[in-house]
Amino acid sequence: MSDIDLPEAEILFEVKGAAGVVTLNRPKALNALTLNMVRALDPQLRQWAEDPSIERIIVKGAGEKGFCAGGDIRALYDWGTTSDPLAVGFYEEEYKLNTFIKEYPKPYIALLDGITMGGGVGLSVHGSHRIATERLMFAMPETGIGLFPDVGGTYFLPRTPGETGMWLSLTGARLKAADALFAGIATQYIPSEQLETLEDALTVPGADIDVVLRDFAAEAGDSALEPLQADIERLFSGDSVEAILAALEAEGSDWAAKQASTIRSKSPTSLKVAFRQMKVGAQASFRECMETEFRIVSRVMAGKDFYEGVRATIIDKDGAPNWQPDRLEAITDADIDAIFAPLPGGDIKLG
Repeated sequence: MSDIDLPEAEILFEVKGAAGVVTLNRPKALNALTLNMVRALDPQLRQWAEDPSIERIIVKGAGEKGFCAGGDIRALYDWGTTSDPLAVGFYEEEYKLNTFIKEYPKPYIALLDGITMGGGVGLSVHGSHRIATERLMFAMPETGIGLFPDVGGTYFLPRTPGETGMWLSLTGARLKAADALFAGIATQYIPSEQLETLEDALTVPGADIDVVLRDFAAEAGDSALEPLQADIERLFSGDSVEAILAALEAEGSDWAAKQASTIRSKSPTSLKVAFRQMKVGAQASFRECMETEFRIVSRVMAGKDFYEGVRATIIDKDGAPNWQPDRLEAITDADIDAIFAPLPGGDIKLG
């Protein structure tokens, strides 16, 4: 076994049989994704893509709590507040990695055992196989910190059933394994106690991945999301965030009231960006979506809400962000158009 020479061995690489195995190795931070990890993983995946002895990739997280809980938000905050170009540069490198995973020429198997959010979603959902365990907790909670559902959310969220993507992006709702399967975010369910044995089976040269996964697959139980589909479809199909909130608040049910209250706690700008993403992304290719996201993040990191959201969430932890603007009605279509507009220096080059 060999590991990359990084502080605290943040990411480990191993060849086991016919598999290249990646272990995200920051369990105390729920394997949150750092720039060093991105910079190590991208070239390793490219090397394995060209290696005929590597038939497939397996990606997992160290520990039992998280596959990957997102990006290194504190580092992004520090870079942004000191005008370090890495505040945007991190996203450029991450989005290139997301694109390479989406287009990877070999089976790419992510073991979603624990919290999977944000950057962790970008490392997994675009792969060919996404294995959920009973410990999976999936979410795209970015609107709550003044960001937006990126790492390919513009592409995969609108392709979930009905208006599920709109609901997930506006509320940051959390999904368990059965919900992730229903939404198409996960492809199989396997109990966590079977993961080591599964990994061994997947490393056998010539093994048929689909046969192996079928042999290990179990029932995830009933989805709590599926029975909500009619309500989500009806209440989240409005032509604006304001229309969605009006529908929820007119509904009268406890569930609808909770969704409305949750949405109102988010950054108004982020909500309008996420709404536009779901509309644009439904008709766009993956690469077009990633280009769009880089446009958005370049503007967001030059704004105020991300830094205020991080302050309120992980620095001061007062839970009381002062969003600017603080009302949906204060944000015009022209404001959102400007966030989505082509960059003066040209779009990201995805490789």
